Amino acid sequence: MTSRVTDESRRRLLLALAGTGALAGLEALLPGYARGAPLTPRAGNAAQVNGGVPGPVLLDFDVRRERVAIAGGHGSGITINRSIPAPLVELWEGQQAHLRIHNHLDEDTSIHWHGLLLPFQMDGVPGVSFPGIAPGETFEVRFPVRQSGTYWYHSHSGMQEQKGLTGPLVVHPASPHRVTADREFVVMLNDWTFDDPHRIMARLKSSGEYYNFNQRTVGDFFDAVEKEGWAATVRDRLAWNNMRMSPRDIADVTGATYSYLMNGLHPAVGWEGVFRPGERIRLRVINASAMTYFNFRIPGLAMTVVGADGEQVEPVDTDEFQIGVAETYDVIVEPQADRAYTLVAESMDRSGQALGTLTPRPGMRAAVPDLRKPPQRTMMDMGMDHGGMAGMAGMSGMTHGASASKGMDHGGMAGMSGMNHGASASKGMDHGGMAGMNHGAMEAGGGMGPVVGQHGPGDHGPGNINVAETLRYRLGEPGTGLEDVGHRVLTYSQLRNVRPMRDQRPPSRTIELHLTGNMERYMWSFDGVKYSESEPIDIVLGDRIRLVLINDTMMEHPIHLHGMFMELENGQGDRLPFKHTLSVLPASRASLLLTADEPGRWAFHCHLLYHMDAGMFRVVRVAPAEVLSHV
Repeated sequence: MTSRVTDESRRRLLLALAGTGALAGLEALLPGYARGAPLTPRAGNAAQVNGGVPGPVLLDFDVRRERVAIAGGHGSGITINRSIPAPLVELWEGQQAHLRIHNHLDEDTSIHWHGLLLPFQMDGVPGVSFPGIAPGETFEVRFPVRQSGTYWYHSHSGMQEQKGLTGPLVVHPASPHRVTADREFVVMLNDWTFDDPHRIMARLKSSGEYYNFNQRTVGDFFDAVEKEGWAATVRDRLAWNNMRMSPRDIADVTGATYSYLMNGLHPAVGWEGVFRPGERIRLRVINASAMTYFNFRIPGLAMTVVGADGEQVEPVDTDEFQIGVAETYDVIVEPQADRAYTLVAESMDRSGQALGTLTPRPGMRAAVPDLRKPPQRTMMDMGMDHGGMAGMAGMSGMTHGASASKGMDHGGMAGMSGMNHGASASKGMDHGGMAGMNHGAMEAGGGMGPVVGQHGPGDHGPGNINVAETLRYRLGEPGTGLEDVGHRVLTYSQLRNVRPMRDQRPPSRTIELHLTGNMERYMWSFDGVKYSESEPIDIVLGDRIRLVLINDTMMEHPIHLHGMFMELENGQGDRLPFKHTLSVLPASRASLLLTADEPGRWAFHCHLLYHMDAGMFRVVRVAPAEVLSHV
């Protein structure tokens, strides 16, 4: 409780400092890139992607623990080249990268190159792909750059990522950009805390709701009674209590301890990028936070999404998108007016926001919108609402009473004519053929997606507290809290690859994993088995497989596969978009295709830092069949 009071006091102090302008002076103590840019004609250049002449790159990364000025205070952080966030790295497709990491810490460290295709020994995950970098040692990473796009890098050792060891990475294409821009900026989002991450973990272990200041109150109860009546309200409360859940559990760690930063800067100061009216600007948005989903928008300025997770997609016009932890989006904006625009990255739970400004003149600012009303979970997020299957129009033949694994009656699923009705849900429905689904109806920001199955038998043991009995296809939804915002919101189902799939073989095998957790004990896992007790997932080199993810929890999980891209089965025919990280919504079922063409041991995990640390992590082992048979 003492810490909560301290957090609140710090927040009040920050607001007071911001009001007097003192906070801007304090942020100026930040080093280099983290300081952003001074309010000069060169403002914004710190996050500007400069490009240049293609060629091989040799860079040194000095990792230190230092006292830093950040987020309106001073604290201990882990820097690279004396900077938080770490420096922008620019590489060139078709060239060599040579990156030397020097560990000046008194503990092991590592750097993972998030989304890059490279030999697994260079991937930077201690205990999976290499031993880690001991204090005083240097680790050299060498690889040919085989791709282009927006990526980032971060530590994979302990909680170092939460203490600042994250940085943006841009790979320039070997041929001219398919989508051109006059100017490019990195927009990197972080959640910073002055608390010790291990203390945060201990608090979450003691109470998964420790940082949730938005719990329901007695006043909320009587408000609900007035709207819904006594019987309905009591029934609703009993249902949530029986599940030991709260509809207001949106984020584990919130603005109660986090400051949300844009390019390393506190919202009271804000990052600034300067443009000339009429320019085409590419914003490379990176969610490098430890635990926070953001909703990104620029009031008054439409965006065109042209890249997701570093890969190109067909342009999609939108006004807002939700970006899960570890995802990246490239957007094009074309401000015509001689005015400033506020970049808003609102945390999904609405406990705070990171801010920046696109401006034609340094120092010009636009209005900052208030935080919107916090969202709430529903029974459908819990996979519990059998009565809510009204959205299954066109699926009238589905036998809801039976578990999918025991035989759904697909014969009457007229609205889903493209599905592989011969396959049971638990063994892999053919989402690649879901062209017959009415994705458009969901893209408008309406209700939840259609039911696609029900949970089979089994509860995944003590590591799991809930089973999503009713599974939905939710790739056409805008994301928690964005259902009724009154403007366009990007959905996964809108992402379409610019190129046809290179590998159009049908999958030879389906791997199904359930995302499981026990909030009371703060345990997170796949299939109820934490990492320390799990076995690797073996895939034969060259095989084409389908990966089915079923989220049995009431939270989003950004699931990341190292070393390879997955193709998201979102109904886009042979133009499925590539993803290295997929946000799997509660009570949903998503499937991806994977060509296992990168041999080695690869990490596969939830990218919420405290979930990964708690055990939501596996190793994917890719090797020739004869090798796997002898492991």
